Amino acid sequence: MLNVMATTLARPRRRLSEMDLHAWSGFLRAHAEVTRTLERDLERAGLLQLSDYGVLLELSRGPAGGRRPVELAGLTSLTKSGLTRLVDRLESSGLVERRACASDQRGNLIALTARGRHVFRRAAPMHLRGIAEYFTDRLDDHELAVLAGAFEKLIAREHRPTA
Repeated sequence: MLNVMATTLARPRRRLSEMDLHAWSGFLRAHAEVTRTLERDLERAGLLQLSDYGVLLELSRGPAGGRRPVELAGLTSLTKSGLTRLVDRLESSGLVERRACASDQRGNLIALTARGRHVFRRAAPMHLRGIAEYFTDRLDDHELAVLAGAFEKLIAREHRPTA
């Protein structure tokens, strides 16, 4: 048996149970498998990398003028430097552009270009098919509802430990 201690600043330590570790390991393995398979499908089709698709998705959902880099990084789970490198690449490919922020002349916004919208729309059906095939179709409605609720709990800001 693996004995691992959970550490948080806000709560006392407790031993993680086998169920805790099994759930964590399953989450990591499932995430890796689904994302690896989606990535492979998109690349084989000559479309986008999954991280590219994630950025274009969040830009397509956002305001027409674009999103601030810090907001986009948070929505895509990329670090600021990781987002900068990815946006540089997407900008070089003509998929996104940096725009001056009208309300803050020092800031920039990242926005989809017409070409970026086109490429995103071409990749979307394959991405959505992959989500269904590798994730949602393998679970029933109750399991999906439980997962959605659990994930919302995990990402809720008011429950995040503070450093």
